[in-house]
Order: sequence, then structure tokens, then C-alpha cells
Amino acid sequence: MLKQRVLSAAILIPIAGLFLYLGGWWFTALVTLFGLLAGYEAYTMLSRRECGAHRPAKVWGLLLILLLITSAMFEKDRDYAFPLLTGWVLLTLSWALIRYHAGKMAATDWAITLAVGVYIGGLMRYGILLRNLPQGFPWVLTGLLLTWITDSAAYFVGLSLGEKRHPLAPRLSPKKSVEGAIGGWVVGTLAAWPIAHLLLPHLSLTHALLLGALVSTAAPFGDLAESMFKRQCGVKDSGHLIPGHGGAFDRLDSLLFVIPLVYAFALWIG
Repeated sequence: MLKQRVLSAAILIPIAGLFLYLGGWWFTALVTLFGLLAGYEAYTMLSRRECGAHRPAKVWGLLLILLLITSAMFEKDRDYAFPLLTGWVLLTLSWALIRYHAGKMAATDWAITLAVGVYIGGLMRYGILLRNLPQGFPWVLTGLLLTWITDSAAYFVGLSLGEKRHPLAPRLSPKKSVEGAIGGWVVGTLAAWPIAHLLLPHLSLTHALLLGALVSTAAPFGDLAESMFKRQCGVKDSGHLIPGHGGAFDRLDSLLFVIPLVYAFALWIG
């Protein structure tokens, strides 16, 4: 398993790094691809019998994710997300009425389709908005590094304690521990200073530590949110796309909470 994780990371990280560096439509294409894959995995999970055998409209949901992410490229002084979402709601709700008339659980399926689309597409679009800022590349890279450091530190701190650790949220993720979460938060917060000093030198020590604390707080919530989907649907991983890492949704879980927060922080700092 560890060998697979390392090999997959060795292949994917340089590719993702190149697309992030290039920015523009290159980066948007990568984000969109992962968003669509994550959405497909989420809709597939929610279609399982353990989740109530719902029938979300995958095509409509993936279209919403596509629109929400790619529309971020056109945002200058105008917001396209809300008009697109409004049009999608009106169109698909009309579709749901037809399905309900045919005896289907259309209202529930429609709500699930909308919720997953907004959750994944609506949050991932902030990755595009963040990258398109004047210093977008270092901001995105900082968010990615801090998320990875927080997750890794939490994992190794919890692992080092063995049976002595205290479960953080046993119903959602039995392997996560209170000690791991605290360790991840401390390491992630402290790591923000050297990372920001290298990538975002205009940040003060206070701002860097604040950013680290915010990211290290948000990352576990993103992880647990995806765990809620998986536990309720009776699956260990969202998919098997990336050997040793699970699916696309598994790789994006923490970032869905972190990147919008980093974007808001970047706007606040100016």
C-alpha cells in the first residue's frame, strides 16, 4: 500500500504542479477533471442501497459542477455562478416534476443532485478564483502544502501513540484521534511561517501563523465531511482511481474546505 501511495504521488504531483504553474485554462482543466471525477464518485456512492438507493441525476449534477468551476475563469467584475445556478435549478426542477409525475422519488433525488453539485463544484471554483489572483500561484501552493502537512502530521502523531490515542469522531472516522488532530494543528500552524516566508514574503509572522491555524482547523472538517458520505454509504474509499490513495473525492476532501478559506484570507490581506 505504501509503495503504491509513493508511486502514485511521484507521478501525479509533478503533473499537478506543472498545471498549477501554467495556470489559466490548463489549471482550470485539471480542477474541472478532478471535480467531475469526484462528483461522479459522490453520486455513485449515494446511489448505493446503504444510502437509500437514491437516483441522483448524474448528468445534470456533473453539468452543474462543470459550469460552476469553468465559469470562474470569466469572472472579472461580474458573478456568473449565481445566474448559472438559478438557471440550472429552474431547468432541473422542471425535469424533477416530470419524474415525480411518473412515480419517482424526484424531490429527494433532485435535492441530492443539487447539494453534491454545489458542494463540489461551488467549493472547487475557489481554486480557480484563487489561482487567478495577482499572486495566485504561491497562494494555492501554500494552501496545498499546509493541508498536506496538517494531514500528514495528524496521521503520524496518531500512529505513534498506538492504542493510547483517544478517538476524535469514531462514528465518522475510527482511526482519527484527538491527539492526531492537535498534533496536526500545531505542526500545520507552525509550518505556515517558513512556507509563507518563502512563498508569500509580504505576510507578517502574525498573518502567517493565523493562516496556518485556519487551514489546520478547516482541513480535518473537510476530511470528516467526506467520511460522513463514505460511512453512511458503506464504502472505505470513494473510488479506486488513484492506487493507494482511493478516489478523486478522497484526495479533495480537505481542500474543499481549505481553498475557499485561503481565498477569503488572500482577499482580506490584499
